[in-house]
Amino acid sequence: MLQREIVGLPTTVYPVDEWALVETQFDTDYLARTETIFSLGNGHVGIRGNVDEGRPFHERGTFINGFHETWPIKHAEDAYGFARTGQTILPVPDARRFHLYIDNEPLYLPTADLQEYERRLDFRDGVLRRSIVWRAPSGNLVRVTSQRLVSMVHRHVIGIRYEVELLRGDAAITVSSQLRHEVTGALTEDEVFDPRQGRGLGDVLVHDGRETDGNRSTLRYHVAASRMTLACAIDHEVTSTGPDGEPVPHRTQSEADARRGKLVVQVDATAGTTLRIDKFAAYFTSPPVSSVHSVPSSKQLSDRCGRALDEVKERGFETLLQEQRDWYARAWERCDVEVEGNAVVQQAVRWSLFQLLQATARAEGAGIPAKGLTGSGYEGHYFWDTEIYVLPFLTYTLSGAARNLLRFRHTMLGNARERATVLSQRGALFPWRTINGEEASAYYEAGTAQYHINADISYAVRRYVRATGDQEFMDAYGAEILVETARLWEDLGFHGKDGFHIHGVTGPDEYTTLVNDNAFTNLMARMNLRTAVQTVRGLEQRDPEAHQHLVHRTRLVPSEVEAWERAAEAMHVPYDDELGITPQDSAFLDKEVWDFEGTPRDRYPLLLHYHPLVIYRFQVIKQADIVLAMVLLPEEFDDGTRKRNMEYYDPLTTGDSSLSTSIQSIVAAQLRDDARAIEYFRYGLFMDLADVAGNAADGVHVAAAGGVWLSLVYGFGGMYDDGSEFAFDPRLPSGWGRLRFAVARHGSRLRVDISRFEVTYTHEYGETPIPIHHRRTDERHVLEPGDSVTCKLTD
Repeated sequence: MLQREIVGLPTTVYPVDEWALVETQFDTDYLARTETIFSLGNGHVGIRGNVDEGRPFHERGTFINGFHETWPIKHAEDAYGFARTGQTILPVPDARRFHLYIDNEPLYLPTADLQEYERRLDFRDGVLRRSIVWRAPSGNLVRVTSQRLVSMVHRHVIGIRYEVELLRGDAAITVSSQLRHEVTGALTEDEVFDPRQGRGLGDVLVHDGRETDGNRSTLRYHVAASRMTLACAIDHEVTSTGPDGEPVPHRTQSEADARRGKLVVQVDATAGTTLRIDKFAAYFTSPPVSSVHSVPSSKQLSDRCGRALDEVKERGFETLLQEQRDWYARAWERCDVEVEGNAVVQQAVRWSLFQLLQATARAEGAGIPAKGLTGSGYEGHYFWDTEIYVLPFLTYTLSGAARNLLRFRHTMLGNARERATVLSQRGALFPWRTINGEEASAYYEAGTAQYHINADISYAVRRYVRATGDQEFMDAYGAEILVETARLWEDLGFHGKDGFHIHGVTGPDEYTTLVNDNAFTNLMARMNLRTAVQTVRGLEQRDPEAHQHLVHRTRLVPSEVEAWERAAEAMHVPYDDELGITPQDSAFLDKEVWDFEGTPRDRYPLLLHYHPLVIYRFQVIKQADIVLAMVLLPEEFDDGTRKRNMEYYDPLTTGDSSLSTSIQSIVAAQLRDDARAIEYFRYGLFMDLADVAGNAADGVHVAAAGGVWLSLVYGFGGMYDDGSEFAFDPRLPSGWGRLRFAVARHGSRLRVDISRFEVTYTHEYGETPIPIHHRRTDERHVLEPGDSVTCKLTD
């Protein structure tokens, strides 16, 4: 059940292109959304799709993953153990700015006399290009083009080429290229009501110093409370040529102060004169999770900026472009999903996958913010979104990035142990929302109480190791996570008359909080406990020395492992015999059903219009809970229960969270409910492009983008990986001619090509054999390198 409409961008202005997002007219009505959907990033640096000239804007934003300020959380009524320190991602100085003047008249898009306009975000190389022809007030005709990229090869670097060509007349051309620190347009703490939005903290960057050297400017800062450090710098290559290609003299002037570094370039132009500025920017910060003693000074970071700029400037902008093309070509070979028969869907699919690449590929040493680096929504926090919605895509396509993200979770173990102690628990409790490893959720009912974050991370560890065979990661990092999370579950729950119970938790559905025996939590906790038992015992048999290291690091004793096993085998999973369904928790079915018919569409999302106590009294679901458990742990549900669960919970689910649609689509596809499967898929697919949730301006819904891949591969592709083989039960939506995707297992890549009546499986890369199970006709094959097999799709 979704109370939303899909109203896409007008195709007259945004024509469909399967490999690009194109804008053919500048319109301030779409400014906020297009700043988000035209964003660029690499997982470390992100820049919103603001116009080159800096104005107009909805939210300026250049973000560095994990660069944040901390602030004291003020509780109206305090209590022991509440989260104490909030964390908010900070915008950093903006290197995109080019202020253009023709005869001292500025280019300002809303009032400019534009003869031509096109902006194109090319998914194949990650470059945002813009080309306009402007009739200046003097009557001179000027072509202005730009190319902008965030490098996937040089993770700290942004590259921009800005060209001005005088097409008609004589004119003085002036360009001011800037690195500018401005704090504008952010909401204050008192103005923030929507919990999905970020808050403005004012100017908390403390100036440490500045330098200029030729065409290079460097700015240095530290953050007032978090004490994180930052250095950023810009450098330029400037050329000016006449219509014959010969050099034309130009003048430059460089300067910097506490808030701005800039290079002003001037040229006296005649028709045919072209001014080209290749601009390189570098950003370095201290890591988000570090000790006071390991924070580099801003001067040290400034030196790193210099070295990075020296390297890319020497190589040149064309080399930077070619490196970018090559990187994306390799990435698309592994992760592209082809949908034949619907160009609109294909464009949106590739945009979603592109956003996943931008949010994750170079996020080394950090997590994935809920909005990536495309906006300040959710304050730049890391949630369970990463493990459940994003990591599947990475695990099966870009496993190195998946490993980095799980390794980053491991760096938070110290904080997680401390948090568990505060909550009077053994083991570790990972924060519900965080940047630096500390819990930042002030609303504990729908924050800290979501203990399932522990199992979500453990599930991601299990899935990654199963898919990649990366036993080294499991031994060095994963096993420790499993031990500490298992400890918490065994300590949190208790053995009652009818099994092992876990009370006082919140499941994925944030409209139902602090419940007993949330089925999702109990099922995932059981998985967590069993995986920990298998891992510890397996390590002891396979590598006694590594096992001893684990015992030493975690102070593990054999009786603990036995206790985990007992808890797992006794875990209580509620079941209602009368309805034949899995109750969401011990009391959910006793509540009154929400009056959906009497709730106007404009009262959704409910969290913005009803007090939490009102919502908590009813059977009403914010996001998939039991239905999500059926996707993650399908072996726990028989076909009949699966169908009855879907029929019961689907009408109760509002879709107020962007996390639901993909999960509902997957289960609908598995149940052969084609109409609902494609309906829910489309809601997730166009979450941002059509602004389905009404908050695309705050940044990309990265989890929804991950959900697109899940819907295609797990849903329509029917994939399931139990650790021993790939199983597939594909179902092609009507109107699609073909669905193609690739997934990796133990270093080898399998290409899946689904048509209307058959599916072809091809081992296209790697040396490891790939076992597959084609469920529709119950065929099993082991594909050697180069092998291909075609199976029928007959019901």
